Amino acid sequence: MSSPMYTPQPSGSGVKTALVAGGLIALLVSNIALWYRVETSRTEALASSQAMLAEVTALKEAASATTASHRHSLDSLKEALEQARQQANQAAGHAKQEAQAHADQLAKQLTDAQAKQQAQVQSEITDVQQQASTANTKIGEVSGDVTAVKTDLGSTKAELDKTIANLSKVQGDLGVTNGYVATNGKELDALKRLNDRNYFQFTLVKKDKQAKRVGDISLKLKSADKKKNKYTVEVLADDKTVEKKDRGINEPLQFYVAKAKQPYELVVNEIGKDQITGYLATPKDTTPRN
Repeated sequence: MSSPMYTPQPSGSGVKTALVAGGLIALLVSNIALWYRVETSRTEALASSQAMLAEVTALKEAASATTASHRHSLDSLKEALEQARQQANQAAGHAKQEAQAHADQLAKQLTDAQAKQQAQVQSEITDVQQQASTANTKIGEVSGDVTAVKTDLGSTKAELDKTIANLSKVQGDLGVTNGYVATNGKELDALKRLNDRNYFQFTLVKKDKQAKRVGDISLKLKSADKKKNKYTVEVLADDKTVEKKDRGINEPLQFYVAKAKQPYELVVNEIGKDQITGYLATPKDTTPRN
C-alpha cells in the first residue's frame, strides 16, 4: 500500500521576502520624491539668486546715474556761482553809477524845490503886502464909518433926550405916578432904550374867545368904542380877574402882582373897531412885596 501524497506548506521565508520587496519599493518612491523636492528648491534658489543679482546690477546702474546727475548739478551750481560773482562785480560798478545818478537827481529836485519855495514865499509876501494895503484902506474907511456912527449916535442920543423930555409922567388909575407914558411907537422906542422897565406890545381883538398872553399876564378885550375912545378889558393875573371898564386912550391902568413891589401898567394907544393896540410895562425888579 502506497503512502498518501505529501503537499509541502509555504514557509515563513516567502512572506518575509515579499515584505522586504514592498519596503524597498516604498523607499525608492520616497527617495524619488525627496530628490524632486531638492531639485525644485535648487532651481528656485538659482532663480532667486539670479533675480537678486539683476536687482543689484540695476541699483548699481541707478546709483551711477544719480552720482553723475549730482556731479552735473554741482558743476552747474559752480558755474552759476561764478557767473553770479562776475555779475556782482559788474553790478557794483552799475550800482555806483546808479547811486551817482540818483544823487544828481536828488540834487536837482532839491534845487527845484528851493526855487519853488522861494517863488512861493515871494508870492506870499506880495499877497501880504497887498492885503496890508487893502487893510489900511479899510481901516481908513472904518475910521470914517466910526466917526459917522459916533455922529449918528450923538444925534440919536440928542433926539432920544428930546423925546424923553417931551414925555410926561401921568398918574395911573391906582393913584401911583410910576413913570413916563408913551403915546406912540417913537416914544415907546425911547422908553425901551432907557431900559428901566420891561415893555410888551400887544393888539387885542374882541372876537377872540380866549385871553391873550402878554408878558406874564393875560388880557381879554370885552368892548371897544372907536368914536368915544373907550374900551373895557379883563386882566388875568395871579389866578385873579380884574375888569378895567370904560378906560380912555393913553390912560395908564395899574394893577399889582404878587411878585413885584411896583405896579404893572397897561396903556392903550389906539382904539379901533372891536380892537385895541398898546403896551404893557412891568418893573425890572420882581422882588415880592412884604
